Amino acid sequence: MEKTNKKSRLKWCVLGVLIALCVIYFAVPSVNAYVNKISAVLGSANVDAVIEFMRSYGPYAMAISFFLMVFSSVAAPLPAFLITFANAAIFGWWQGAILSWSSAMAGAAVCFFIARVLGRDTVERFAGKGAIASVEGYFREYGSKTILVCRLLPFVSFDAVSYFAGLTPIKFWPFFIATGIGQLPATIVYSYVGGMLTGGVKYFVTALLCIFAISIIVMIIKGMYSKKHPKAVGAQGSAESAGDKNE
Repeated sequence: MEKTNKKSRLKWCVLGVLIALCVIYFAVPSVNAYVNKISAVLGSANVDAVIEFMRSYGPYAMAISFFLMVFSSVAAPLPAFLITFANAAIFGWWQGAILSWSSAMAGAAVCFFIARVLGRDTVERFAGKGAIASVEGYFREYGSKTILVCRLLPFVSFDAVSYFAGLTPIKFWPFFIATGIGQLPATIVYSYVGGMLTGGVKYFVTALLCIFAISIIVMIIKGMYSKKHPKAVGAQGSAESAGDKNE
């Protein structure tokens, strides 16, 4: 009974904070304009614009970067990888990697607890029904391993995975550890190439990342199909073997 009451109080507390933030956003013009500006900068898919925005805060650029990463996590589907690139360009690749990784972890934790406390209806308002549905199949297929798998895929929604994980029975610390391990390789790679993203190199690296992501997605889809249709895959393999023998 006490546990239920505690959870209920926590739910109303989180809901109250979110409602208060929404009221401030709509009632205070300066806050409304600032949030819209952040959304426009991140939504522009322009690394240079993100770098310029962060640098405009001078010594507070690191704190602004941390805030932007958490904001982009909660307000899905704003692209967080732009912030990772910007961090590398401004702070250097290894310092940028630490900042990007830690702030992404904070954003993942916020999304997880929002989902855990407020439930699916609220989550779908934040992340969108389509995004949640897109990762739901992964969780059915791979269970807790989905977190590691999806963290390695650059174009699978980081936020949707964090939100949906909060709707499952998985405990916070296994989720948090899997997120940290799975997110680290991509953060290091993005940070390392982030300092080189200028001119033609930027488009070249972006193209390579796209090809890499598509390749991984194809492999996962193929694996999922093989598990769901083992007979078809087995029959195809037998047919190929028979063809080789006939030759």
